[in-house]
Amino acid sequence: MPKVKSELYREVVQQASALMEGEKDLIANLANISALLWMHLPDINWAGFYLLKDDELVLGPFQGKPACVRIPMGRGVCGTAAKLGQPQLVEDVHQFEGHIACDAASNSEIVLPFYQGAQLMGVLDIDSPSQARFDQEDLQGLQNLISVLQEALA
Repeated sequence: MPKVKSELYREVVQQASALMEGEKDLIANLANISALLWMHLPDINWAGFYLLKDDELVLGPFQGKPACVRIPMGRGVCGTAAKLGQPQLVEDVHQFEGHIACDAASNSEIVLPFYQGAQLMGVLDIDSPSQARFDQEDLQGLQNLISVLQEALA
């Protein structure tokens, strides 16, 4: 029987916390989180990070197919999440104005910005080939994960 989402995210957050304990290196932590999400989340085709550099998002650690390298602030789901500083939960990326199709197989997406103190560092991006794959329970679980990441970066 598949795990309840809340239980699945609780395990992911615990494992991420253990992996990041005492580790301040951003890239190492993002790489491990990407791998954890890839291992544990069903029905996804990409999980990773874009990092803010010179007012654009640049590809960071990820799991999945090769991806777009640079995303302008305010463009696509990732750029919108970064510019607004708010998570984006998109049931159908084809209905999202300005969507950037890095992988034509992606149909839904969830993106959460993350910070070091008050400074935007980048976004966590997860894609799925299924429509409406992500819901409020995914958003809550991923917000908990981002909180643990931000604590590790503090």
